[in-house]
Amino acid sequence: MNQAELHRLVSAQLKQKNPEALFDLRLATNLSLIQQLFFSLYPEEQHSEAFRKLLNQLPKLFASRPASLKKQDLERLQAGNWYQSEKLMGMQLYVEHFNKDLKGLQQKIPYLKELGVNFLHIMPITTRPKGESDGGYAVNSYHEVDKKYGTKEDLLKLTSEFRKQGIFLMLDFVVNHTSNEFPWAKKAMKGDKKYQGYYYTFEDDVIPKEYEKTLPEVFPETSPGNFTYIPEMDKWVMTVFNSYQWDLNYTNPEVFMEMLANLVKMTNMGVDVVRFDALAFLWKKMGTISQNLPEAHNLIALFRMCLQVVAPGTILLAEAIVAPTDIVTYFGEGQKAGNECEVAYNASLMALLWNSIATKKTQLLYKSLTHVPPKPKDCTWINYIRCHDDIGLGYENNLIHELGWNPEMHRKFLLNYYCQRLDWSPAMGQVFMYNPKTGDGRITGSAASLLGLEKGLIQKDPVLIEQSIAKIIMLHGITFAFGGIPLIYAGDEIGTLNDYSYLKDKSKKEDSRWLNRPMQDWGVVSQLKNKELPQSKIFHTLQKLIRIRKENPVFADHNDLLLYHTGNDHILVFERSNDKRKGLLVVCNFDENPQVIETSWIKKLGYFAQGEPKDLVSGQKIKINSGLLEVLPFQMLWLKRA
Repeated sequence: MNQAELHRLVSAQLKQKNPEALFDLRLATNLSLIQQLFFSLYPEEQHSEAFRKLLNQLPKLFASRPASLKKQDLERLQAGNWYQSEKLMGMQLYVEHFNKDLKGLQQKIPYLKELGVNFLHIMPITTRPKGESDGGYAVNSYHEVDKKYGTKEDLLKLTSEFRKQGIFLMLDFVVNHTSNEFPWAKKAMKGDKKYQGYYYTFEDDVIPKEYEKTLPEVFPETSPGNFTYIPEMDKWVMTVFNSYQWDLNYTNPEVFMEMLANLVKMTNMGVDVVRFDALAFLWKKMGTISQNLPEAHNLIALFRMCLQVVAPGTILLAEAIVAPTDIVTYFGEGQKAGNECEVAYNASLMALLWNSIATKKTQLLYKSLTHVPPKPKDCTWINYIRCHDDIGLGYENNLIHELGWNPEMHRKFLLNYYCQRLDWSPAMGQVFMYNPKTGDGRITGSAASLLGLEKGLIQKDPVLIEQSIAKIIMLHGITFAFGGIPLIYAGDEIGTLNDYSYLKDKSKKEDSRWLNRPMQDWGVVSQLKNKELPQSKIFHTLQKLIRIRKENPVFADHNDLLLYHTGNDHILVFERSNDKRKGLLVVCNFDENPQVIETSWIKKLGYFAQGEPKDLVSGQKIKINSGLLEVLPFQMLWLKRA
């Protein structure tokens, strides 16, 4: 039982509905864990006064929360794990690329509802440096809206309308670093020792050089190394991501408390889900890679326990693009199980799906998924195939070896397949951050271009076009059915291709991720009634799948996903088995040729026991011939028991 479940239980037994009394109850329930986490990071003998300061801070933060959100918090607590519902369908977007600004986004709510989207991840909209800003992840403020998006009042109007329309909002909390223009950084550059202590600052490069011995490089091409010399203060600053992004020093408890205040201010604007950006990097320790450290997990749990006391209706998402076995640890382990982040990106599934598209095989997909420990029952995934970022190839080498493959050569093949180095490949992506020292690289490109639609349209190849449409639908369909919150990247619902305009922008041309950060094409949207267009086929099929998902409770996440091996390496099969009477069997073919699977084991599951099961995707009943089930090229079946 995690803390949120305990809160629900205690408040229900006491039949308490007063927000202030329930705050006291939540604080009492979480206090011992908050104390334990705090002193695990900040030893009591040195920081007892800081802990008292935190206890005084929490009631003040709660008092600052708007009454309407306090009411919503209680409703969500009583509702349980609302984020595991089959009714949720997400989209990620850049406001300025979708429809200019916040007012423009509000105007497009009918489009979102037409598609079925009711969960929105808006990319950073707060103030940032001019020119390079890592797409807004170099923050000048945590709660002031950049004027190009509008005003804070525009954001408050938008979040108010979202609540009326039943749309959940996720915003980023850039928790690892600030920009070099953030008020703390400016004061540090002017010589303020207090604020120099908010960052990792050093008098010379002796200690930085020791760190560098084990720290990997995040952006080896554009921002090599992890430290930057700042002449204004004659000091070195840790800058793991870019030279203009200064890493916060969480060994200083004042930094934690200030950031907690920034977090609450942000949630008070009507944010339902907080995306903790780069949380794997939060704690730095010399002699390590300074990722996924135990102290980082304790720090995340401390944020969570404090936020749960102040704003229990708001949840945390772990943006941890790390090894598959490390991802689940951000849900919490041991005493922290279910008490870190409620949601995490299923980056492993995403990367494995792209591997299966390139190889047309599912062996690594099966091996990796069965190798990942189960998540806590009160947590869920965000499942996606594309986002604003690159596609990393973080597969586990030992699993690749077990398949008889060479890990280095396999990654090279994937880069070649997706990045236009193989004439026969349909993909039109680009390499991102190639590291000649290691041979590692990542992949950029829109889903449609990576899956062959761009090449098919250029070559006017109807077969390639139809195959690409089928692949786009299949991959999205897997994320819709897998268990968690599906997240469509804006534009993928209409098959948007690569955007090469970034090459003409000096501030963007060195970052190929802008290839997959296109403008929403409302001209294409206006033509969606023409059902023969590839974009229309994609949109209307995804719209249909979203509707089916919302109509069937079996899609809710109850930790009930079961993988089945068929003996055919081109096929993926998994079951959602929460209700044995209404289970769902998902069957997908990753090959361009029809494939067959033997069905006796499927009969034992009950899908053919009482006649022919219905495929929810096509609406047709599925027949078997001679005990074999045929699955067409890139076909996805959602089989429901007869």
